Amino acid sequence: MSMKIVKFPVGELQANCYLLIKDKECLIIDPGDSADFLLEEISRKNLTVVAMLATHGHFDHVMAAGEIQAALDVPFYISDKDSFLLKRVGETAKYFLGYTPEILPLKDTTNLRQGKLQVSSFELQVQSTPGHTPGSTCFYFPEDGIIFTGDTLFKDGIGRYDFSYSSKKDLFGSIKQILETIPEEVVMYSGHGDEVILQEVKTSHSSLFH
Repeated sequence: MSMKIVKFPVGELQANCYLLIKDKECLIIDPGDSADFLLEEISRKNLTVVAMLATHGHFDHVMAAGEIQAALDVPFYISDKDSFLLKRVGETAKYFLGYTPEILPLKDTTNLRQGKLQVSSFELQVQSTPGHTPGSTCFYFPEDGIIFTGDTLFKDGIGRYDFSYSSKKDLFGSIKQILETIPEEVVMYSGHGDEVILQEVKTSHSSLFH
């Protein structure tokens, strides 16, 4: 059964939220904002949400998670290494946005571990890719030939590493791991901007590793 991907750039920072749809089941990646809109889309398409996954804990990728969890009671997966970011998501959002958004707290979270993850009919490989944040994670779907890289790697750039908790060394190591272990024909969906074939990314980012 083929998987359909629907992308919604949400919030003021236009972070990409993805709905992965198989039959009538839906997996949400990076529910960053616009919970009402996302819930309306899910209802309109008559989808059953099986889980939410976060590539990392920055506010623009997780702000809608609490509201969606309150409405649908679904698990929220994120690396425990980014739990400190979840605790201060409100103050961080206020700092970057200039106002205090209303953010519902999460009921609970499930730790993402490196390796295979099966969520209902969705099968993926969880890859730990620290650097942008300590708990940054990529989601690779080998059967579908796609990978979600969050803010680790973009079509035209790489993630920020100037935060106090970031690591340039770890980020470069994570990017190298992606580009060396994931097949070139895989399509990369990142946390901001457009999707791209990994082969193009490898070519445009080759200077990073020389």
